[in-house]
Amino acid sequence: MTTARVRGIYTTALTQLLNANGLEIVQASEPIRERFDETFDATPADLRLETTRDRQGVEVSGAPDDVADVVAELEGLAIDTFRWADDAPRGAVFDAEVIDAGGGSGATVDLGDGRRGYLKYDDVDGYVDEGNRYRVQVAEPTPPWDDDEPRVRPLLAIESGLCTLSRDRTGVSAVGGDERASELVGMTDLLSTEVPDGWGLRWEHAAADADLEAMNAALERAVDRVEALEESLADAPDDPGEPGRLAAPRRTDWFWFGRESRFALDEHRRQVETTMPGHHRTKAADRAASAAVDFAEAVCGSLGDDETAGGPDPDADEFPFAAVARQFGPTEGDRLEIGHGKPDGRRISLGYGDVTDWDADGSLTLERSMRGGGSYDALGVPKEEGDVAVTKFREGRWWYPTTYKAADGSAKGTYVNVCTPVELFPDAVRYVDLYIDVIRVDGDVEIVDDDELEAAVEEGLVSEPLAEKARNVAEAVKRALSK
Repeated sequence: MTTARVRGIYTTALTQLLNANGLEIVQASEPIRERFDETFDATPADLRLETTRDRQGVEVSGAPDDVADVVAELEGLAIDTFRWADDAPRGAVFDAEVIDAGGGSGATVDLGDGRRGYLKYDDVDGYVDEGNRYRVQVAEPTPPWDDDEPRVRPLLAIESGLCTLSRDRTGVSAVGGDERASELVGMTDLLSTEVPDGWGLRWEHAAADADLEAMNAALERAVDRVEALEESLADAPDDPGEPGRLAAPRRTDWFWFGRESRFALDEHRRQVETTMPGHHRTKAADRAASAAVDFAEAVCGSLGDDETAGGPDPDADEFPFAAVARQFGPTEGDRLEIGHGKPDGRRISLGYGDVTDWDADGSLTLERSMRGGGSYDALGVPKEEGDVAVTKFREGRWWYPTTYKAADGSAKGTYVNVCTPVELFPDAVRYVDLYIDVIRVDGDVEIVDDDELEAAVEEGLVSEPLAEKARNVAEAVKRALSK
């Protein structure tokens, strides 16, 4: 049975979902052990599922076949769940060349084939300069919608959750430095598996709950991966050569959760724990919201009906947008970025605007000052100094309109973007663009870019059901604008 270690704001929901579909969750955190009426072993994990830093989705890393075991489950979560495979996965090894060693704490390196990485100066012995070449390993991959480059290090390491084997260490150590850490170091001599020559062993925090059998299994698995990695690199020259990938024994896939996906995860979580409407939507909005959500659910759970794990009548209320927005934003007077996601994983900023109007029903108006030059996409009207873009968003809606106005207030045209359900976070509006759009100029209404949507379907970037939904939304918007 495939085993998985899960961390982050989606952990309870993913534990429930994956457990119900035949995966075994291991190395569970204390809250998870309390919420589920079952035992979670401290054994090695085949997969690691971790919430991304921006809380928009999860990373799934592991052996290719093991990652494939969860892909179908997560891809089928909701219509606005997207997945992308990473071509610089966790643990991959590259020959890299420094292309920018300017200021800051690290350098940008070329990994080959258009890929870039980030190498911290503290990870390198000696001075780092442009043109230097290093053999590096991906330590922290980054999702395609993130502007940061994956962090790479000039060393080799194998992580198994319970232990780490690395080239830059010698001997045996354990995280923590307490009595249990000393025990782990001493118990290593009792294991039947030996640490490979040239590699150092470090026991991680999760090993504190492991017995000898689990420790040996973790070390044995790590040693197997060391041997496989060394075999993959056997034909590589000793000195780093031209930038390029040398080995990628692991696979990393990224899942981005849209609004409907987060509500679907709420339903899975509600099967085991009190869950407020919009639990994951709220937690994804702001780190400070997590504590508030936990407190509210703890209070509701203590007053709830014990007959339902989700508490009293979990479907009684919709997502409390007004309460969340008043506490964390956005509200009138705030400045928001339009985070324009693309189905290929990229995130493009359409700029920042001021919230000039706000309503408790989840609606707001964003105004942006436009620069002159060129013309507005698809509208065919010129951009001029003094123009203002007035965009109206509503939480959960599959489209939003932008009206471009001249300095005298006259309308130049309206562009309606069809997208996955809009989410209004404190610092940005988030969605994924679905290519097809509706425009209105001088009273004429037209659907545009359906060919781009069709191309995205053929490339596998947009599913057929999602494309059908987008076209239905576009037709409905066209009818409304034509009246």
